[in-house]
Amino acid sequence: MKLTIGHIYPDLLNLYGDRGNIQCLRKRLEWRGIEAEVFPFCFGDLIDFRKLDIVMLGGGSDREQEIAAGNLRAIRQEVHEFVEDGGVLLAVCGGYQLLGEYYRTSGKIIEGMGILDIYTEWKPERIVQNVILQSPLFSTEVVGFVNHGGRTYIGDYMPFGTVKFGLGNTEHSRQEGLVYKNVIATYLHGPLLPKNPVVCDYLIEKAMQRKYGSNVILKLLPDTEEQRAQKYMME
Repeated sequence: MKLTIGHIYPDLLNLYGDRGNIQCLRKRLEWRGIEAEVFPFCFGDLIDFRKLDIVMLGGGSDREQEIAAGNLRAIRQEVHEFVEDGGVLLAVCGGYQLLGEYYRTSGKIIEGMGILDIYTEWKPERIVQNVILQSPLFSTEVVGFVNHGGRTYIGDYMPFGTVKFGLGNTEHSRQEGLVYKNVIATYLHGPLLPKNPVVCDYLIEKAMQRKYGSNVILKLLPDTEEQRAQKYMME
């Protein structure tokens, strides 16, 4: 068995250790004896989403997002088809915002891909906090770190989680991120997946089931150190 992972624009979108999400996916596949092939697609590279099982779209500054946005809009249809076909996509911070219709900054509007019917508005006061979520997808809490000026409005989408500590999509919302089909979009950096192996395994299992059938169930890993680290962060 094998999964192919595409890391979109790691040369532009890689804030706060987002690259660690790729390393976590790779290691948790390898520990189960599943081959993992990772393709980093730098700005301007051609991307064939039909050959990818998991896609990672990380975060970047407003300037880097604006640079990436034009190329991403050019491949909007390919991304849309990947998502609607059940492709697994993790979008963090800037990547989350670029899935939407637009991000209105202090001086301009960055047009997104319009994959999701969401939008983001900038405010001068940044949201900078450690965060604890309770997600309907998992029996354990999800932890992470956020640092963003944008406020994202998700409409009727299911949130990734309800905030137990910290702030969410806006300073007034107890919702954080969103889930659509096999897409998880979130502001949680840190990186997210090493801090939360259950989230990593959720993405892997969705990709394995899409590729090899719904009866695929992942072998459990011990995760003693990961659980100890998460407990420490929560305390």
